[in-house]
Amino acid sequence: MTPPWSGIFPDDGRPFVKMHGLRNHFIIIDGRAAPYAPSAAQIARICDVQIGVGGDQLLVIEQSARADARLRILNIDGREVGACGNATRCAAWLLMEEAGTDAVTLQTGAGVLACTRAAALEVSVQMGRITHDWEAFPLTRAVDTADLPLVHGPLSRGIASWIGNPHVTFFVRDLPTLDVAALARPVLTDPLFPDQVNVGLAEVLGPALMRLQVYERPGILTGACGTGACVAVRAAQMRGLVDKGPVRVQMGAGAVTVEIGEDGRTLMTGPVAYSFRGRLPRDMERTA
Repeated sequence: MTPPWSGIFPDDGRPFVKMHGLRNHFIIIDGRAAPYAPSAAQIARICDVQIGVGGDQLLVIEQSARADARLRILNIDGREVGACGNATRCAAWLLMEEAGTDAVTLQTGAGVLACTRAAALEVSVQMGRITHDWEAFPLTRAVDTADLPLVHGPLSRGIASWIGNPHVTFFVRDLPTLDVAALARPVLTDPLFPDQVNVGLAEVLGPALMRLQVYERPGILTGACGTGACVAVRAAQMRGLVDKGPVRVQMGAGAVTVEIGEDGRTLMTGPVAYSFRGRLPRDMERTA
């Protein structure tokens, strides 16, 4: 039966797929055949759940000479970031489903990432090496990134890490009782971080188990953060708080498993989920 509103809305807008990794929501656009370069205002509108599709980030898949595809990750403020673990898993799953394969490579701002199917709706991503070089962030001055000279209320002795995007991890007790956004907001905007920073509060529950909450740039408390989980495990290992093997990281929307090799390379495994697909309105359409 034809819906009574058939013909009212245009059906020739840019197609999109909406997915989420542990309730970290993404609008995914295929820009391989027809390049797509939305403005910051358009990105904000598309990601706004009140007037657009609704999502934490906009992902654009493009052609790549170095990998199976290039993944561009755009924050709601229009800033392009180099890495997002949950986004990478979702894009990789979509491309593996398209090609009928169990492996795919993605060119990102953090380098070329190898992704494999771990289960029907679970993907493993080689996230690359975590570094603690203060110039990679950048920071406004040289500091000890393994013990930051930074105190904001109860948060101190943070560890700064780079995994394609900047993070600082603080270890706390009784994480579920804390107002993470209120504690993390002053850190995110601290003058030490001229481009802001993702702020993770982690609690170690055992030698292979942690829980984590991340306050992400530009100021979003998300249900899960894949890169945040990776750097939290690395920070806990540096402090001798967890074992060297796989570590399960529990977040508000679920868990991922992180394993860091002897060479520092990081493997993250976690779930993906399909939400729906549709087309953007014409006024959200802008090509490169």
